[in-house]
Amino acid sequence: MRAIMVMFDSLNRNFLEPYGCDFTRTPNFKRLAGHSVQFETCYAGSLPCMPARRELHTGRYNFLHRSWGPIEPFDDSMPQLLKQNNVHSHLASDHGHYWEDGGATYHTRYNTWENYRGQEGDPWKGVVGGLGTEEENLVEFKGYRKLLYEQDRINRSYLSDMKDHPQVKTVEAGLEFIETNRDKDRWFLQIECFDPHEPYFSYQKYKDQYPHDYMGKKFDWPEYVPVKETKKEVEHVRYEYAALLSMCDEQLGRVLDAMDAGDLWKDTMLIVNTDHGFLLGEHGYWAKNYMPLYEEISHIPLFIWDPRSAIRGEKRKSLVQTIDLPVTLLNFFEIKVPKDMLGKNLEEVIRKDRIDREAVLFGIHGAHVCCTDGRYVYMKAPVAEENAPLYEYTMMPVHMVGFFSEASLKSMRISQGFDFTKGMPLAQYDSDSKSIAYQFGDLLFDLQKDKNQSAPIKDSETQTRMRRLMIELMKQNDAPKEQYLRLGLQE
Repeated sequence: MRAIMVMFDSLNRNFLEPYGCDFTRTPNFKRLAGHSVQFETCYAGSLPCMPARRELHTGRYNFLHRSWGPIEPFDDSMPQLLKQNNVHSHLASDHGHYWEDGGATYHTRYNTWENYRGQEGDPWKGVVGGLGTEEENLVEFKGYRKLLYEQDRINRSYLSDMKDHPQVKTVEAGLEFIETNRDKDRWFLQIECFDPHEPYFSYQKYKDQYPHDYMGKKFDWPEYVPVKETKKEVEHVRYEYAALLSMCDEQLGRVLDAMDAGDLWKDTMLIVNTDHGFLLGEHGYWAKNYMPLYEEISHIPLFIWDPRSAIRGEKRKSLVQTIDLPVTLLNFFEIKVPKDMLGKNLEEVIRKDRIDREAVLFGIHGAHVCCTDGRYVYMKAPVAEENAPLYEYTMMPVHMVGFFSEASLKSMRISQGFDFTKGMPLAQYDSDSKSIAYQFGDLLFDLQKDKNQSAPIKDSETQTRMRRLMIELMKQNDAPKEQYLRLGLQE
């Protein structure tokens, strides 16, 4: 038995043809849907990038206890468990966050791994003083974003040939692993592409698939701010995203070709997934993280081919989540699932569209705690603007590209840990979170009547039920006591 995971970052399900999009060109996603089970009600858990990947390893939520950070010493890691049980795990990725402070313990859980440089503002190629000014009409960035943009300009200058693009090289590495090990048993391959994460850098042959009348500024990298651009500019960015998505689709097709050529469908599980979606002007916002986690961000695509049941071309409505994937993979290889993994095995969902689950949580540390039962989405905001009390629990006090703040580090106290920390005490820090969730207040949406979440509803009975489900799930996940105080919930 073998398994392949093809993971894309920031994949908005509403832009994929199998999920009903009628203007993007994603023939290989359609091809995939015809050869797998397509999940209609899949949600992210912890956002954004590395919190989602911690869930992919541990099978439990990250966001209730900690923000962005590394795998912890007490964590159960799915790739490491595979390694310990004689299943070779291999990661091929161009996702630069794995090689930053806040992600540096993930890739080393695999038997083998390889990375490809150059995405976003990856500090890759050194050009002292930068490339100088450009004559083009550019979007202006400030602060850290400006540094990222200037480095990205340098990186792109080395990627004029598509064969050098990190996404292409990542998939090429995955295909090489498949070819090298096509006659071997018991391996797991994770091909993880940073795209279609912003910036939306693709090549002309993909842009040509989306002709549109645009004479404005060079714009393929929206900031994490409310939309202030014109309708034409918003449309242009959406086409730039679509072009990069079509490039991703072509690379997915190469993996499907390898499955065909090696007759891997008979004994190889294939999972195609993402960490979260992305707002491209919907609800008046760009990006993710700071606004409520609308459906475009939290409701994500998922496709699974399971050779045991060999069910293809069908859809499943059961409520599933990222935390289910490590549990499903361990079960596939007949490896005992640790008790601290709270995800579900999706084998029965694939066979019969049945799962023992009433609701799930999702969120970002320090922002709304969200709960959905598949129809209603309830977002619980902090009851006070200061968003307190809120703490981080970790043995690894780093964020994405740096340590916790001096003030946070000075606040350190010793916590006795939680039911999943295996008896290990943790450091407790005052959180650096700057969430604005308080400004939005509590939100309740009925997706059956308002799938676009155009207006929150008032329904005390439903809100009471969703609040009960939220509390039950928080208890199941041993949420810190102060989370209940912060949110005004009765533990």
